[in-house]
Amino acid sequence: MKRSTPPDSPKLFDDLPLKPDFSIEETARLSGLWPIAGTDEAGRGPLAGPVVAAAVILDPDNIPAGLNDSKKLSLKQRESLFEQIIATAEVSIASSGPRLIDERNILRASLDAMCRAVAGLMTPPALVLADGRDIPPGMACEGRAVIKGDARSVSIAAASIVAKVTRDRMMVRAGIIYPAYGFEGHAGYGTAQHRAAIQDHGPCVLHRMSFRPLKRDGVVTE
Repeated sequence: MKRSTPPDSPKLFDDLPLKPDFSIEETARLSGLWPIAGTDEAGRGPLAGPVVAAAVILDPDNIPAGLNDSKKLSLKQRESLFEQIIATAEVSIASSGPRLIDERNILRASLDAMCRAVAGLMTPPALVLADGRDIPPGMACEGRAVIKGDARSVSIAAASIVAKVTRDRMMVRAGIIYPAYGFEGHAGYGTAQHRAAIQDHGPCVLHRMSFRPLKRDGVVTE
């Protein structure tokens, strides 16, 4: 029967430097929970584009060196680690597009993408470590929310890298299809350039109309 574990308190770890390792996974593995997947998402904050989630089951004997929160890595580091993760781990990717985000809100759309990413793994995990305070609902296994998980668990860090690189590549492609918005440069975030493009051209199908400053009748407002 599946179980869900509430998130741990960050106060327990305030005095410790956050660097991801395999200790959370190893403790769970020794208790009989294996395989273990990490899951994370990228793209909750932008005004446009999907939110992308990844689920990763690492090979304990072949963990790429240098795994970390994707936000702490350079583009070159992320790209290199992405290729290593794909080559050595079991990976599944899912996304929720702008319309689903508008219909369900960004949190629910993110958790739904994470749940689908986990479901897409060829090997069903016994435990899923999810970054943040929320456990994706509907999973067929135990889930554990890990606050600052991408800085504590290499499985979650790997998922964060896969999600980030995948989404960035999607937004580069979006920039080719919708060149007026410069998606390849800002990945859909609300930069001054992006906001000016929306003022000049109006929103496109990739924009999240439930997000300010787009929320009111598709018009940019302050």
